[in-house]
Amino acid sequence: MMYHTQMEAAKAGVITEAMEIVAKKERMEPEKLRELVAKGWVAIPANINHKSLSPEGIGTGMRTKINVNLGISGDAKDYELEMNKVKMSVEMGAESIMDLSNYGKTHDFRKKLIDYSPAMIGTVPMYDAIGYLDKDLLDISADDFLRVVEAHAKEGVDFMTIHAGINRRAVEAFRREGRRMNIVSRGGSLLFAWMMMTGNENPFFERYDDVLEILREHDVTISIGDALRPGCLDDSSDAGQISELIEIGHLTERAWAADVQVLVEGPGHMAMNEIAANMAMEKRICHGAPFYVLGPLVTDIAPGYDHITSAIGGAIAAANGANFLCYVTPAEHLRLPDLDDVREGIMASKIAAHAADIANGLPGARDRDNAMADARHKLDWEAMFQVALDPDKARRYYESTPPAERHTCSMCGKMCAVRTTNLILEGKEVKFCSEKGSCGD
Repeated sequence: MMYHTQMEAAKAGVITEAMEIVAKKERMEPEKLRELVAKGWVAIPANINHKSLSPEGIGTGMRTKINVNLGISGDAKDYELEMNKVKMSVEMGAESIMDLSNYGKTHDFRKKLIDYSPAMIGTVPMYDAIGYLDKDLLDISADDFLRVVEAHAKEGVDFMTIHAGINRRAVEAFRREGRRMNIVSRGGSLLFAWMMMTGNENPFFERYDDVLEILREHDVTISIGDALRPGCLDDSSDAGQISELIEIGHLTERAWAADVQVLVEGPGHMAMNEIAANMAMEKRICHGAPFYVLGPLVTDIAPGYDHITSAIGGAIAAANGANFLCYVTPAEHLRLPDLDDVREGIMASKIAAHAADIANGLPGARDRDNAMADARHKLDWEAMFQVALDPDKARRYYESTPPAERHTCSMCGKMCAVRTTNLILEGKEVKFCSEKGSCGD
């Protein structure tokens, strides 16, 4: 049978090769996965032109996935550095990479990225429009915007962030309500500006059927962007955010009717006590579609540490229904991240995702934690390093201050609680003093 998308195949009762791979990764029966894909509750972003892809599932019953943002800008255009970030992200187990390049020869970098990466690739065509088209924003037409979408689809991009929900109704709600931080979405702000300057409706909303036709042809998943996401705590859960979310819910159903897979993007900055309610609301309004969140960042006053503010919010979000975490690095709000920033962002996001998987009771989620507990019980340092999320850092910290007693660490030395208890349970004596009676070593 011929089919264009994973969703179309699933609706027809076909289990694709990608579904087989994902089902094995997730310890799920392929038929159950097919049913979830058919309903739209799981997306498998897998462009037919991305030949190096190792497919992943995002959504209900799946492990929480993480995304890494990278790409060049006018102020930082080192293509080699960005490829090094890509390679490190893949080595560290990131399931997704978004190329947010907005300057120069984006096509060349994206081609190299797609050829290399087994991780799914996402883009925001709006970022690329000005450079790709070589036009000022006011000179870009609706047809032009769709040309960029089609170009990215043909190149092999697995999912695209398209801010189709910021239409005139959502803009009216945003302007009527007012905000402390206004619009912080780069793509959303550009569309808002274009709409205000031209007096036209959002072309991605007005020509949504045309967008879906392009995406369907190449099996590109639409990630419906949240142009009106809150950029500070004080703007969360306001009329602008919710008005756009209502529009996104309708757009989700229209995409599914066209057999196009959907991700829904969510907030932003948000106090911890609002996160669970927002996750439940998104799932309700968007009919169970997979939810992709940036953070949420749970405080606004930690520049340099926003990988932590994001990980706190991400863990809460994923434990309450979010399925896909966009990493945040320590450089957020400050600069383009370097290699160290990317590493820190990935680790923080992976920790949040894993913690949520444990809380959600996913099959096998605790296996690695149990292996670590067993290794610690045995004071088996090599086994601990092997099972650690970041073995190199764990080993480096341990060896930086070597203990006199190699079976312990320099924190407790011979007074290690695990060592003490093990000795007693083995029927041995606990001794701290030397044969000469000295206890000072």
